[in-house]
Amino acid sequence: MSIIINNLRYVYNEGTPFESIAIDDVSIEIKDGDFVGLIGHTGSGKSTLIQHLNGLIKPSGGTININGMDITKKGISLVDVRKKVGLVFQYPEYQLFEETIYKDIAFGPEKLGLSESEVEERVIEAMNMVGLDFERSKDKSPFELSGGQKRRVAIAGVIAMKPEVLVLDEPTAGLDPHGRDEILDQIKEIHAKNKTTVILVSHSMEDVSRMADTLIVMNRGKIELTGTPKEVFRHEKRLDEIGLGVPKVVTLMNELRSRGYDIEPDIITMKEAKEQILRLIRSKNNA
Repeated sequence: MSIIINNLRYVYNEGTPFESIAIDDVSIEIKDGDFVGLIGHTGSGKSTLIQHLNGLIKPSGGTININGMDITKKGISLVDVRKKVGLVFQYPEYQLFEETIYKDIAFGPEKLGLSESEVEERVIEAMNMVGLDFERSKDKSPFELSGGQKRRVAIAGVIAMKPEVLVLDEPTAGLDPHGRDEILDQIKEIHAKNKTTVILVSHSMEDVSRMADTLIVMNRGKIELTGTPKEVFRHEKRLDEIGLGVPKVVTLMNELRSRGYDIEPDIITMKEAKEQILRLIRSKNNA
C-alpha cells in the first residue's frame, strides 16, 4: 500500500499566541511493502507526522493519499482508514485494559463485526507472529507479563486488525537489550512474512541501519534527508549538526579509512565491519 504525502502542514494552537509549526510543507512517498525508518530528535515532528496517517489528527494543510484514498477529505470514514493503517504508540502496554491476553487482542477484530471463529483465527495468527504461545498465554492477565511481553501483546492487538500499513512509534523504548532485540526481530519477521508496509519511528541509528530499507530524517518539522541507510549515513556531518549522528560502526569505519586503511565505503552494519576487519587481518598475515 503506497502512501503519498503532499505539502503537509500542521500547526499547534493555530491563531493563538502559542502557535507553533510542527509539520512544515512535508512531501514524501512511501512505496508498497517498504520498511521505512523515520528518525529525528525530540520535537522534530516525527510523532506528529505519523498521527496523521490514520486520521488521529487532521492537517492544517496538504493531502495524504493512502492507496488512492485521500484521508484528508471531509467525510472520510476513519474506520476505513484505521483498518488500513495500524498505529502502535510509544509504551503501548499502557493501553492494555482487558483481563486476559485473548480479550485484549480480540478487542479490535470484534469491533470489525467478525464472527467468533474469525476473531479467534486472527488472535491465534497475531500471537504466533509476535512469538506468544496461544494455549499457554491466552488466559493470562497481560498485567502479569514482563515489559517486552506486554509490548508483544499490544503489537498483536494491532496486527490482528490486519492493517496494510504498520506504524510503530519507538516500539523498543524502555526495554532492556534482550527485550529490544526480540521486538525488533518480530517486527522484521512480520514485514518479511506479510509484505506489510512498516514505518518504524526510532532515535536509534543502530536499529534503523539494520532494519530499514529507506530512511526519512526529520528536523524542525521538515524532511532533512531521505534515501537508503547507506545514502543517508554519507551525510555524517549534517546528521551530527542536527543532533543525530551516525551508527558508531560508521564512525569507526570512516576513521580507519581516514588513517589509510583499505576500508570500503558505506559500511553501516557490524556484520559488514567484521568482514572488512577480517579481510584486513588476512591480507596483513599473507603479506
